[in-house]
Amino acid sequence: MANPGDFAYTVKQQADIVRVVGDYVKLRKAGAQNYSGLCPFHGEKTPSFSVHATRQFFHCFGCGASGDVFTFVQKIENITFPEAVRAVAQKLGIAIPQISFNSPVEAKDAKLRTVLLEIHERACDCFQEYLRRPEGSLARQYLSGRGLDETMFKQFRIGYAPDSGFLLKDRLQREFPEEVLRESGLFSWKQDDSRQQSVIGTQPEQVTPEARSQKPEAPFQAMYSKFRNRVMFPIANETGRVIAFTGRTLSTDDKAGPKYLNSPETAIYSKSRVLFNLSQAKEAIRKLDYAILVEGQMDCISVFAAGFHNVLASSGTAFTELQAKLLGRFSKNVVVNFDPDTAGAKATERTLGLLTEEDFQIKVLTLEAGFDPDLYIRRKGKDAYSDALRNSQRYFDYLIERARAQFPRSAEGKVKALNYLMPHIQRVPSRIVRDELSHEISQKLGIDSAVLRQELKHAVSKRSVSELKAPLENQVTDAEKILIRALASATEMQTSEERISSRDRAEEEFDPARQAQFALRSERLHEGLATELLIEALLKEQPESVEILRVELQEGDRNLLAAILMKEEEELSAERVEGAVRALRRIQGRRKLEQIQIELLALKNQDPERTQALLQERVRLKLALRDAGMASDSIANSA
Repeated sequence: MANPGDFAYTVKQQADIVRVVGDYVKLRKAGAQNYSGLCPFHGEKTPSFSVHATRQFFHCFGCGASGDVFTFVQKIENITFPEAVRAVAQKLGIAIPQISFNSPVEAKDAKLRTVLLEIHERACDCFQEYLRRPEGSLARQYLSGRGLDETMFKQFRIGYAPDSGFLLKDRLQREFPEEVLRESGLFSWKQDDSRQQSVIGTQPEQVTPEARSQKPEAPFQAMYSKFRNRVMFPIANETGRVIAFTGRTLSTDDKAGPKYLNSPETAIYSKSRVLFNLSQAKEAIRKLDYAILVEGQMDCISVFAAGFHNVLASSGTAFTELQAKLLGRFSKNVVVNFDPDTAGAKATERTLGLLTEEDFQIKVLTLEAGFDPDLYIRRKGKDAYSDALRNSQRYFDYLIERARAQFPRSAEGKVKALNYLMPHIQRVPSRIVRDELSHEISQKLGIDSAVLRQELKHAVSKRSVSELKAPLENQVTDAEKILIRALASATEMQTSEERISSRDRAEEEFDPARQAQFALRSERLHEGLATELLIEALLKEQPESVEILRVELQEGDRNLLAAILMKEEEELSAERVEGAVRALRRIQGRRKLEQIQIELLALKNQDPERTQALLQERVRLKLALRDAGMASDSIANSA
């Protein structure tokens, strides 16, 4: 939590949440102070995520996530609060003091992540240095053969891992302890009781998590570089920090290992959550409002070098749901350009399914047989690739062509084609789009449209659709919302002894908070309402408006507060606040009338004195409710 006087508070006062969130989410102006976009924390096709520029907080009306700039960075980067403060400070260029943590475990994890980032930065520099050296000549020759020059070497920080098990380890051990290097994913090791066996050129054994968690016995462990004699492609996170590597072997013998070797998952790298080149491509994706998605890193680099800077690649894994959500934060339009071979076609189909479920507008670029994007650009040039990009197919046209090519036009073939297409249609969120697709498929495959629609209806009915519960906001009256907004507008703390209404100080500027406080504290109009705890918390502590989310609340009440403050359609006025107070009086009056009626029925005239008192109270309440209603009508007519 950012408190006045501490470093986090200083950072927060200088941070513009719209700019910070805008680095992760494509925002559009949605009112005087609001910006909206697709929520990065849950899948959605229409924007329900809002950022309030004045109050400096965000709220999603779909999943309920809300908070300030630090909460957002914490949640989206999956880091601790101190790390989020540090990240925002770095974005602002603020000098960072030593940070503190809530627990030793939190401090240890954060320190490990920080050190691992430093290790990868040093390793990247080391690989770049070796690429420039004489021993990197074969790597430079390979890269030149792939159409890359010095400019691209530097742009993507490409390097070379020498054919040695110890050079990188010796370099890094000068700065980092061995137990941390073991966590980096850059090294392998195995037990060596003889202490004499050479490890150069040997293959690492699989190390269990239990073994990794134990403090290694250094004299009996031989640690050596995982990447040897490989062209090194750094994998960066969204902010451009190196978090992993892919190494392409230059060896041709049987002991070379896999052609491409990827870093294992570490405390800073999860391959299913990373898109290669996102840090360099995200601005172009926002500007052009579409992304080009390719399979491999070389494909990505070649397309980027040809001038298409909105290109991304999956990072050492098949395309995942998390990657689809990550991409959706920047644009919902994508051109998928995977290899046209059998494996590439299947990868394309899996990827299309995930993108369809996330409601992307998808096109498919299919190049000639035998050409991946890298080879196509080198052989035919960037203009030819640009033309192919413009002629990309709608994704269902691609799937229908695939179905027609794979299955004959016989009755059995039509069944197989339909079974092939049905899972893709089933994933489409919109019923209208599904209906249009079924009509198109029935025409192109010669299947009766009524039969197809029935099959589709049956398939879709089997899907389990999770629905969000109606938010608490829908259970709150407009009067409660107005008074909550009034309380949140307070600019200074007001002690419980101050009972001065705005009417008693009419010469001063209207203060909606003081007016709401006076009515709620003196009449307790909020008792028994869904917002009772929220209003009570606001009455006890009145922070500045930009710090309103610092009030200690249950998560549901905090989300409700954010949702109410995000919808400030009309300016607060004395009449609106007074009208809200009268509305709550009527609500409380009706509730009391209901309680009186229940008690009268229970008494059944057995207690004449109590019955008479209740009847008199009922008459008084009815008169008060009638007068309140007449006053409300009078104000409405005068307005």
